[in-house]
Amino acid sequence: MTQYLTLAGGCFWCTEAVFKDVIGVESVESGYLGGDVPNPTYQQVCGGRTGHAEAIRVGFDAGQVSMADLFDIFFATHDPTQLNRQGNDVGTQYRSAIFPDGPEQETAARAAIARAQANASKPIVTTIETPTGVGATWYPAEGYHQDYWETSGRSNPYCLAVIPPKLQKLRKSFAARSKAAVAA
Repeated sequence: MTQYLTLAGGCFWCTEAVFKDVIGVESVESGYLGGDVPNPTYQQVCGGRTGHAEAIRVGFDAGQVSMADLFDIFFATHDPTQLNRQGNDVGTQYRSAIFPDGPEQETAARAAIARAQANASKPIVTTIETPTGVGATWYPAEGYHQDYWETSGRSNPYCLAVIPPKLQKLRKSFAARSKAAVAA
């Protein structure tokens, strides 16, 4: 049975590319969560006017990859010590956040934050958010954002600067979890 985690770690193009390379991940969808505007557009979210985070919804087979491993990959492949930004992307839409779908995920998220903090030189600022009302609705991003690295990102200078280092970190630190590293 497929389980889902919803994570925000900056630009969703970049986090999507990382998780699509993880063994046991069955699907990754980019979208928006945690804001107060119904049916937000990329332009609205990107402009910081909705309160939403750019996020990914990761569908995974827990028999192949654990929730703890996914959280550890999440913390290792973005900077959870940057408040409301990732690199040059600045604003609450780029915050580091976990959106648990219940107590089990919230407990696992808190444990992952503690593990990440034990290895970090600065405070982890990742939030655990349980939005209500409009903010609790998952809004898939527009079609051209889905599978962005495979379809458009390899010709996008921003993606070329950000995604390969994230993938290298995944393939080095989590080689047994990376589809590309195992295939090599």
